Amino acid sequence: MKKILVATGGGDCPGLNAVIRGIVKRASQEKDWEVWGSFEALNGLMEEPTRLIKLDVKTVAGIHVLGGTILGTTNKGNPMNYPERQPDGTFKTVNRIPWLVDRLKSKGFDAVINIGGDGSQAISQAMFEAGMPVVGVPKTIDNDLSSTDFTFGFQTAVQTASDSFDRLVTTAASHHRVMIMEVMGRNAGWIALYTAISGGAEICLIPEIPYDLDVLVERIKGRYNEGRGFVNIVIAEGAYAKEGTITASKGEFGRHSVRLGGVCFSLSQQLKDAGIEADIRETVLGHTQRGGTPIAFDRVIASVFGVKAMELVLAGKFGQLVILKNNDYTAVPIQEAISSYNVVDPHGTLVQAAKGLGISFGD
Repeated sequence: MKKILVATGGGDCPGLNAVIRGIVKRASQEKDWEVWGSFEALNGLMEEPTRLIKLDVKTVAGIHVLGGTILGTTNKGNPMNYPERQPDGTFKTVNRIPWLVDRLKSKGFDAVINIGGDGSQAISQAMFEAGMPVVGVPKTIDNDLSSTDFTFGFQTAVQTASDSFDRLVTTAASHHRVMIMEVMGRNAGWIALYTAISGGAEICLIPEIPYDLDVLVERIKGRYNEGRGFVNIVIAEGAYAKEGTITASKGEFGRHSVRLGGVCFSLSQQLKDAGIEADIRETVLGHTQRGGTPIAFDRVIASVFGVKAMELVLAGKFGQLVILKNNDYTAVPIQEAISSYNVVDPHGTLVQAAKGLGISFGD
C-alpha cells in the first residue's frame, strides 16, 4: 500500500474538514492508497511518539458540514524555523525540513497533501525542494493567496462579518452612534471590502489604502444633523492612517508572523481626538469569522479541492497547488502561488464600485 499524509496548518478555517473528506473519498476509490492524518499540522509527525490517525470513509463521514478540523491545527512549530530547546533551557530556531523529509520517508509516506495558507505553502515548497512529493491546497479566510480566485473559508468569513454588520447598523441608527467593526484579513482588505459592499457601510478602511483622518472626520460630520445620524465603519485589522503604523504585537514565540488586532480602538481614539462628538462604539469580530459551519460555496470548493489534490497525487504532479481560476479547478506551481501576495487593487473594479455606492476609503 502507498501512504499519503494529510496536514492542516495555520489558523482554523471553515471548509477544512470538507477538504479532508474529499481527499479520503477520492483515495478510497483506489486499491493501493491509504490516507493518514497528522494532528496539529506537521507537529503530529514531528513529535515522539507520533500523533497520526488513519483516515477512511467512516472517519470522514459527514464532516464536511463541520467547522474547524478533525486533525486540529496550529500556527506554531514551523519546521523551517522550529523552536528547539537548548541545554541551558533557552530556545533557538532551527531548520528541520531535511529531518522532516527523512522522517516522512522512514514512516513509509509516499506523498503529502498540505492544507494551509501562505506560511503553510512555504513549508510545502521547502519540503518539495528537499525531495518530498507534496501537493498544496489553498486555505485562508484572508483570501490573500495569489493564483486562485478564492481560497476556501473566505466566503464564510464574509457571511459571518456581514451578518454581524447588519446587526450593528440597527443599533447605530437607534442610538445615533458611530459603530466601528474590525475584521480579520492581515495585510489584505478582502473581508472588509466585501463586508462593506454587502452591508452598505459608509466607510471602509483597508491596508491597501492608507486613510486620511481629516477625510474621515469630514465624512462622519456630514452624516450628522443637530446630533441626529449614524455611521457604520468596517476596518481591516491591517489598516492604518497615512501618518500612522499598523496596530500589531510581536505575538508568541514560534509564530511566523506578528499578531494584528486592536485597530478599531486606535481609530476610535483618533476620531475622538479629532473632535467627533457622537458616541463611538467598537466591535472586534475576531475568531467568530473562523468558526462555525462553512456556507455551501466553501463546502463545494473545499470538497473539489480535496478531490483534485488527490488526483494530482495519483498523476504524480507534485510541487503543485490546487486553485480555482476563471471558474475552473486547476493547479499552479506552489512557488508561483507564494511568490506574490494577493491584495486588493486600489484602482480595481471592486473598489471603484464601492466608491460608486458612496463608500469612503478615507483617501
